[in-house]
Amino acid sequence: MSEAVVTLDGWYTLQDFRKIDWASWKLLSNDERQAAIQEFQQFLDKLNEVQDHKEGSHTLYSILGHKADFMFMVLRPTLEELNEIENEFNKLTITEFTIPTYSYLSVVELSNYLAKDSDEDPYQNPYVRGRLYPILPKTQHVCFYPMDKRREGNDNWYMLPMEERRELMRSHGLIGRKYAGKIKQLICGSSGLDDFEWGVTLFSDDALQFKKIVYEMRFDEASARYGEFGAFFVGNLLEDHDLSRFLHV
Repeated sequence: MSEAVVTLDGWYTLQDFRKIDWASWKLLSNDERQAAIQEFQQFLDKLNEVQDHKEGSHTLYSILGHKADFMFMVLRPTLEELNEIENEFNKLTITEFTIPTYSYLSVVELSNYLAKDSDEDPYQNPYVRGRLYPILPKTQHVCFYPMDKRREGNDNWYMLPMEERRELMRSHGLIGRKYAGKIKQLICGSSGLDDFEWGVTLFSDDALQFKKIVYEMRFDEASARYGEFGAFFVGNLLEDHDLSRFLHV
């Protein structure tokens, strides 16, 4: 039996994708729409207070294409807290005019493929803690996609020896380092939590960097031979003060 990689796990992550029923939204009076937007803003204000205390994080992005109109992403220490926020969100007036199109549940993850042996508790390392319990960046663009490692015939990632997987991931990581300063990456494990094994979220102020890094990594063996990818979602930052403009009809 091949050796399983040990992971460090941080905050749970929920990404909620919605379409807006614009036809129904237009039927409301202006006062009714403004009241719904204000209620939504008050909900986000509560989340901002939690984020200010670094006890969780969240972000909103408007999504391009037919897959969704926006993505609400939230990170919390426990599934109970995530569920509470999800339920509170679903009870807002604004969500009566939305249609869920996709969601993804995962947990922020760091693997030990590239880690060196150490007696230090990694959860006490400030750098590691910053990766496991992140405050989501406010970049102009986001790209999310789920992915698996292939498990077919001779291309079964999970049958490879640890050292071979470690070398493949080292090569994979070297490509990612070339995009340091251009892309911030959040890797979340989802085995047993959702349909794929990882959810990958990329943040950047230059959306072309998403195309460049994904394309370049396709030539790396870890992706070319062993990677399986789900749908891609790309969007633009939707800050609190943009809500009225975004929802204006």
